[in-house]
Amino acid sequence: MSVWYRRNGDVLTLTLHVQPGAKRSEVSGLHGEALKIRLAAPPIEGRANDALCRFIADTFGVSLKQVELKQGAQSRHKVVAVSGSSVDPESCLQP
Repeated sequence: MSVWYRRNGDVLTLTLHVQPGAKRSEVSGLHGEALKIRLAAPPIEGRANDALCRFIADTFGVSLKQVELKQGAQSRHKVVAVSGSSVDPESCLQP
């Protein structure tokens, strides 16, 4: 059992460590007890948060409105809730 996500009904809660300003947006493995995500967006005026929500929606096969940033709007450490995804979070770690 991984500690970077938990499922409660159809809601998946993800603990993330986000690195904005990368060359491309991608999952880059685990960072402690969080899933590390590199984002191509800069950390300016909420652009990285918007890009993160779009990336999570694409990764988990849901619409943007099913992704909610719960904690960490101003931090690299974020908690995101995803509703209605049937994607196994562990599949994010596959190369």
